[in-house]
Amino acid sequence: MNDEILLQLKNVHVHFGGVKALDGASVSIHEGEIVALMGPNGAGKSTILKAIFGLAPIDSGEVLWQGHPFMPVSYEVVERGVSFVPQGRRVFHHLTVLENLEIGGFNVKNKVNRKERIIDMLELFPALKGKLHAKSGTLSGGQQQMLAIARGLMTDPKVLLLDEPSLGLAPKIVKEVFEKIKEINDRKKTAILVVEHNLKSLLEITKRAYVLDKGKIYAEGIPKELIDKKILEKVFLGNS
Repeated sequence: MNDEILLQLKNVHVHFGGVKALDGASVSIHEGEIVALMGPNGAGKSTILKAIFGLAPIDSGEVLWQGHPFMPVSYEVVERGVSFVPQGRRVFHHLTVLENLEIGGFNVKNKVNRKERIIDMLELFPALKGKLHAKSGTLSGGQQQMLAIARGLMTDPKVLLLDEPSLGLAPKIVKEVFEKIKEINDRKKTAILVVEHNLKSLLEITKRAYVLDKGKIYAEGIPKELIDKKILEKVFLGNS
């Protein structure tokens, strides 16, 4: 793992109405690592991703990029090198695979560079090659998820935020998605922060993990340590 910290949340608080979604959460992502965010429903995992990407209002605390504080605004976060793939395979169903990829590369002004990125994505996701001019709504669930990730990579981000990439997919497809996430990390050295309920698949590819409970970071460490200490059992069974 590279020692450079790309992205940090320091003591971040987020409220939605009277509900504390994050209660002093601190998270860091180093260059080139895969980091997991785990915890029960409502623990604040997705809120961390949204806070980083400017989609959740931060009441207090700091977000830092390469050690420098900034106020997250979605388009500026993209310019800095962060991409967000939300849960639910949100592709543009009425547009083709190619058009979805072109939208993902909206900030790549040079047409030659954008075309090269598309070629790169089709090499990384060969299942999309034969579907390039098909409407995205006609793709299988697994293909739509691959397209959503490919679209997120069109900006060539340093950090990729993934929210529940296996949601609603068959077990065989889940395996393929996680293999692809590992391949992206290996080939492109993209740092990946991933929220996921499929803990077995997630922990197989993760170097480090945070466990959240009630908006706070309950534990942090390498997956084996968290399992050996029965941290996950405590949090998911409500014994924390």
